[in-house]
Amino acid sequence: MTQEAPTRRVVVPGLIVTAAGAAAGYVVASGSSAADPKPPAAEANAVGTAAGGGDTATPLANLADIPANGGLVLEDASMVLTRDGGNGVKAFTSVCTHQGCNVSSVEGGKIICPCHGSKFDAQTGAPVAGPAGEPLAPIPVTVRDDAVFRG
Repeated sequence: MTQEAPTRRVVVPGLIVTAAGAAAGYVVASGSSAADPKPPAAEANAVGTAAGGGDTATPLANLADIPANGGLVLEDASMVLTRDGGNGVKAFTSVCTHQGCNVSSVEGGKIICPCHGSKFDAQTGAPVAGPAGEPLAPIPVTVRDDAVFRG
């Protein structure tokens, strides 16, 4: 069975529909803010860079709120704070590097993502189980006067 070449009756309407769709897409996209330049700290997950800004004068949490050898997920700040056995605190983005779900808890030295079972080392942010292959981005924090601050 041989295939016939498309006729003008088939090709021309297809080209017209394609051109109309492209024009409509251009009009919609040109009115959208999605393509506007973003500040340098913006990332796809809206958390910002690992060193990202934030209020350095307002405490993120009190040291007593973070269990020793455990952690605390700060949903409003999109970060997870982890604490060693003493007063050492580390912070990481709470957005899982697998598919962008938010981690839910810190248990047994691991930061847990409930979506697909990824687990990250609570002291380094490195993936230790599950499908995530990239570490959680670190966020600099300091401990002053028994409180944790960004920066």
